[in-house]
Amino acid sequence: MEETSVFEKFELHLDQSAKDFLKETAKWAYFLSILGFVGVGLFVVIAIFAGTIFSALGTMPGTGAFAGSFGIVMGFMYFILAAVYFFPVYYLFKFSSNAKKAFRENDSEALTTSLGYLKSHYKFVGILMISMLVLYGLFFVLAMFGAILGR
Repeated sequence: MEETSVFEKFELHLDQSAKDFLKETAKWAYFLSILGFVGVGLFVVIAIFAGTIFSALGTMPGTGAFAGSFGIVMGFMYFILAAVYFFPVYYLFKFSSNAKKAFRENDSEALTTSLGYLKSHYKFVGILMISMLVLYGLFFVLAMFGAILGR
């Protein structure tokens, strides 16, 4: 005899207020994702111009070659930031566009897809936050060792 899980028989129905909350969330997510794409574009533009400006500073007398190298490093860092920032913005955009489509066309599959993108968005942001906390903790420990060894 095969046992079935309680969750296999569970079917979720959304009432009108839940649908309205999701529709409004999709609208705000769309707005935030468009602003995020603008931010990614600005990061790319800054990356290009940071490299150019600091490289030009490196050719000025008295600045040394460090300014030119610094410009390349800063440009590269801004490209990395743009790439990292792109993915959560993309997932947010896909969530919002699929959710809006789901409610416009009464499509359950599109709603499921949109919630998958929302999960991916929060998963990415969560992993990014964990990574940043570990990095901050590592910097703190290294700073403490530096303070102890520097005495």
